[in-house]
Amino acid sequence: MPDATSTEAPARRRYRFREYHVTTVVDPMTLPAFEAVCVTGEEHGCGTTSGEMHTEDELTRWIAEHCAQTGHDFYQRTTLRAEPGAWQ
Repeated sequence: MPDATSTEAPARRRYRFREYHVTTVVDPMTLPAFEAVCVTGEEHGCGTTSGEMHTEDELTRWIAEHCAQTGHDFYQRTTLRAEPGAWQ
C-alpha cells in the first residue's frame, strides 16, 4: 500500500488511439440543411442560433438581420452530415 505522505509523482501512462475516418455524404432524400450560431462575445459567445434553414440565401439573410440588430459579426456555420467510417 502506498505511503499517503509520499511526494513521488504519479506513474506515467501511455495511451494509443487508432485513427478514425469520417466521410461526408449528401442524402438524396432530404433537403440540404444549413444552420449558424452567433459566436460573437468577449468571454462567452452570444449563442443565438438560426435554426435549420434549407438555402444558403435564407441563412445569409438571417445572419444579416442578426448582425443589423445586435452588431454581432462572428458566426459558426454548419452544413455537413458525417458518416462514421471504420476504425483503422
